[in-house]
Amino acid sequence: MSEALYVLSARGLVKRFDGVTATDNVTLNLKKGARHALIGPNGAGKTTLVNLLTGVLAPSEGSIVLEGSDITRLSVHARARLGLVRTFQINQLFDSLTPAQSLALVVSQQIGLGTKLWQVLGSNKKVVERCEVLLEQFHLTDVMGQPTCEIAYGKRRQLEIAMALACEPRVLLLDEPVAGVPAAERGELLEIVDALPQDVAVLLIEHDMDLVFSFATRMTVLVNGAVLMEGEPDDIANDPRVKSVYLGHGDAASSTILEEARRG
Repeated sequence: MSEALYVLSARGLVKRFDGVTATDNVTLNLKKGARHALIGPNGAGKTTLVNLLTGVLAPSEGSIVLEGSDITRLSVHARARLGLVRTFQINQLFDSLTPAQSLALVVSQQIGLGTKLWQVLGSNKKVVERCEVLLEQFHLTDVMGQPTCEIAYGKRRQLEIAMALACEPRVLLLDEPVAGVPAAERGELLEIVDALPQDVAVLLIEHDMDLVFSFATRMTVLVNGAVLMEGEPDDIANDPRVKSVYLGHGDAASSTILEEARRG
């Protein structure tokens, strides 16, 4: 299928570190509005692949195309400006700012106003309106005026995704969005992930199989740096190789969820 049909297309990505192949000829394609999950046992190479896609690492071989433009050698910031945005396993936030100020800073930069207007949220109507929408969408209005360091961890993850969406991505990479979030705080976060804009392609990297199977319409399984298989969730859940890989890495919980998904 032509790369023109994909919003993001990675072809034959290879990454070697001192002779060790961490990413082995990986191809990954996302259509507009995709809900795609990248899974695999610990050490499968998921983080390396995401770092290649986002520009943290340069590939030894292969190419990455975003909406028809080759971004293989572009920086992280250049890719973000073109619409490839990532959240992190450990959130990257401004602890001393409030959620409203943090969002105003990102929105101000996004619409070309620089970084000064975030200090006074009401100084620009476009900034105010966009921030109000994001605060409501991500269930942050109740904590919008509190320093970020004081709000619950689940809310911090919600803020991080809100800031990523404020960058108006074409492709959003969610790197373990529920990592470290207490069970009592997950429900709201899962609702927010499920309600992300349909025109944004989302690549979810996650160990929580409940979230993976409830969110993704297509999945890629990575093992030892290479693609084991790609397919729809039912195909993944039914595949004996996938279950064997998880069991072989001692990940019984993930294998159990795969089995439950198969039965469902």
